[in-house]
Amino acid sequence: MSSELLAGDTWSFSPIERSRALNKDGRLTSIGSVHVCAVRTIYEILIEKNIDSADLFRQAGIEPQTLSTLEAISFASLGRLTALAASQAQCAHFGLLVGQRTTLASLGLLGSLLRHSETVGDALGALETHYDLLNRGALIEVTREAAVATVRYSPYDPDADGISLHCERAVAALTNVLRSLCGPDWRPDEALLPRLEPPNTGPYRSFFRCPVRFEQEYAALVFPAQCLRQPIAGARPVIRSVVERRIRQLEAVVPSDLIGEVRRQVRSTVVKKRVEKSQIAQSLAICRRTLSRRLRAEGTTFRSVANQTRLGMAKQLLYDTNLSLAEISAALEFSEPAAFTRAFRRWTGTTPSEWRNRRTIEIIH
Repeated sequence: MSSELLAGDTWSFSPIERSRALNKDGRLTSIGSVHVCAVRTIYEILIEKNIDSADLFRQAGIEPQTLSTLEAISFASLGRLTALAASQAQCAHFGLLVGQRTTLASLGLLGSLLRHSETVGDALGALETHYDLLNRGALIEVTREAAVATVRYSPYDPDADGISLHCERAVAALTNVLRSLCGPDWRPDEALLPRLEPPNTGPYRSFFRCPVRFEQEYAALVFPAQCLRQPIAGARPVIRSVVERRIRQLEAVVPSDLIGEVRRQVRSTVVKKRVEKSQIAQSLAICRRTLSRRLRAEGTTFRSVANQTRLGMAKQLLYDTNLSLAEISAALEFSEPAAFTRAFRRWTGTTPSEWRNRRTIEIIH
C-alpha cells in the first residue's frame, strides 16, 4: 500500500510547506497561493516552442532558477506568467494547452484521494472540499439540478491578470480529471468559458469534444448528473482512508483566514442568490456580530469584502466578455442596470461603460 501511495504522491508532501508555500518569515501563505505544477507546465511548453522563458518568468515575479525547489506561488503571479507566455507564444488558447496536461498524478495526494473514491460524485465532492491543497486563489463547486450536473471554477480575484486563461486552464484540467475517473471517451455536454471567443475555436472543440460556450458568466463543465453515480474502477477504500487522514492532518495546521473565507463564500453565493451577511455568517458557523467583530479586528467590514469581490467579478466580465451591462447586472444580482452603474461608480469613480472603453483603448495601444 505504501508504494502505491507514494506513486500517487508526486509532490512528496512533507511537512505542510509542500502544500502551501512558506514566506520569508517562515509563516504559511494564506489566500492567493497556488501549487507550482502549472508553472512547470508553462515552462515545458515554452521550451517546446523554443521560447526563452527566463525574462517572462522574471516579469511575472518568478526566478527561473527556483523552479526545482518552488512549491507554490501567488495566484496573481501565475496569471501574469500565463498571460505573458500566451502573448509571447502568440497562442490565444495557451491556458487550454496548460490545463490539458493535468493528470491525477500531478494533483499529488488529492489525486490519490480522487482516484480511490467510490464514485465520481464522491471524487468531485473531495475535490470541492480539499481544493485549497492545490489552489488558494479559487474554489471548485459541484451542483446538481434534476438530470444536469455542473462543476464550476470560481476565482476569488476575478479581475487579476490572465484570469480568463486561469479559467480555461482549470476547466481543461477538470475535463482531464473526469476522463481519468470515467474513461478517456468521457465528454461534457457543454464547456463554459468567461472569455471572448478566440479567432480559432478548433483547439477547444478538439479537446472538449462538445459545444464550447464563450462569453459566459463563469467557468464550468456541464454533464449528465447520472455520471456522479458512476463507480470508479479499481478504487481502494483503504487507500482513500489513509490519504484522506493525511490531507486532514495538513489542513488542521493551516492558520485561519477569515477574510479569505468570506471572499470564498461571497464568490460562491453571488452567482446563486443575493449575498446576505447572515447567510455567510451561518455558512462559517459564527453569528453576525462575531463575524463583524472579527472582520473589524482585521481592518475591514463585511460590506467592504463583499463589494470588493463583486467588483472583481464585474471587472472580469467587462474585460473578458462582450456581455451587456444588463446581463452583467443580472449576473451580479443587482435589481437593475442603473443600480449596477451607481455601485460601480461608487467603487471606482467611473461608470462600467467608461471603464470598459478605457480598458479596450489600453489593449489597442
